[in-house]
Amino acid sequence: MENGIHVALSAERLGEWMGLPITNTLITSWIVVALLAILAFSMGSRLKLVPGRFQTLLEWMIGGIYDYVADTLGGRDMARKFFPLVFTIFLFILVANWLEFIPGVGSVGFFAHGEFAPLFRSVNTDLNVTLALAAISFIVTEITGIAVLGFLKYGSKFLNFHSFIGFIVGIIELFSEVARLISFSFRLFGNIIAGEILILVATHFLPYAGPVPLMMFEVFVGFIQAAIFAILTLFFIKIAIMEPVH
Repeated sequence: MENGIHVALSAERLGEWMGLPITNTLITSWIVVALLAILAFSMGSRLKLVPGRFQTLLEWMIGGIYDYVADTLGGRDMARKFFPLVFTIFLFILVANWLEFIPGVGSVGFFAHGEFAPLFRSVNTDLNVTLALAAISFIVTEITGIAVLGFLKYGSKFLNFHSFIGFIVGIIELFSEVARLISFSFRLFGNIIAGEILILVATHFLPYAGPVPLMMFEVFVGFIQAAIFAILTLFFIKIAIMEPVH
């Protein structure tokens, strides 16, 4: 079907630079980073000693999130170290998810080899991006566990020779730790691309009435997925710094 629904699971390659592929999701991710940088500098330059209503609301929201991170990690010292990471992950995923609904994303592009290649594509519909985010979360978690508990004590969570049952449980924990990379990346990727496909199908069959309520729902889903990813990262860090139980 020439006019049927076409879904590309992998990001379209637009070119290359020094041998590195340039995809449409990479370009969109640069835009997300640029937007976050502009937002940070803009809001940072407008901060006042005597805050107005908007600044008060913003400080209340961020302060509440900071207190939640401090309560979860057991102290404000740990919160100072990991709040920037957790909040940045949340903002990056949130802006990337919501940027999908900006006009031009997925619809502006060019034809190459007889197929349409969009110039911009939702960032988290690329499994490479979600896998990279999962890898960042995983590496930070493991390094934190080793730094706080020490290599031997942290390793004893997975290699427990005190009892046979403890050894089996430790091996299961080790496999679940590694499997987190897959579950983390596929959860975000699957939810976002499923929503995009749903909207695409609704647009194809009900071009006027169908997409609007689905888009509103996907805006909410984009927020929830960003929050889940950030909160799970926080919880995994919390688990990593807990003393092993033998």
